Amino acid sequence: MDDKIILHYEVSGDDFTRAGEASSDVKNKLKQMDVSPEAIRKVAIAMYEGEINMVIHANGGDITVEISPEEILMVLKDTGPGIPDVGLAMQEGYSTAKEEIRSLGFGAGMGLPNMKKYSDTMKIDTIVGVGTTITMTVAM
Repeated sequence: MDDKIILHYEVSGDDFTRAGEASSDVKNKLKQMDVSPEAIRKVAIAMYEGEINMVIHANGGDITVEISPEEILMVLKDTGPGIPDVGLAMQEGYSTAKEEIRSLGFGAGMGLPNMKKYSDTMKIDTIVGVGTTITMTVAM
């Protein structure tokens, strides 16, 4: 792989039936590119958690994935409500998901912690009332 491969996905808000399609597509493309199973696993989990967060909290958003020989860069951008307290949101089990979301099996408060756990780097840029951009990398 000589050049960067750039993939772009739009995530629909409140559409749990399609949530996970982007991470699944990236996972399949990485398998075809013979990326290590460990890197694929990390990308798939981190990206899936981000997708679900976009569906639950931000009415969707956009994901850009750049695949280079060194790393996989994922940028998840939304125009949702923003995260008022990132430190609190990073605590395992903390969730602002509504009860109907939790009844579907989502919103357990593990999204951001798992995104951090399964990426090599993670940066959160958020402005309340404007939106959130999360940038994650996984080394090849």
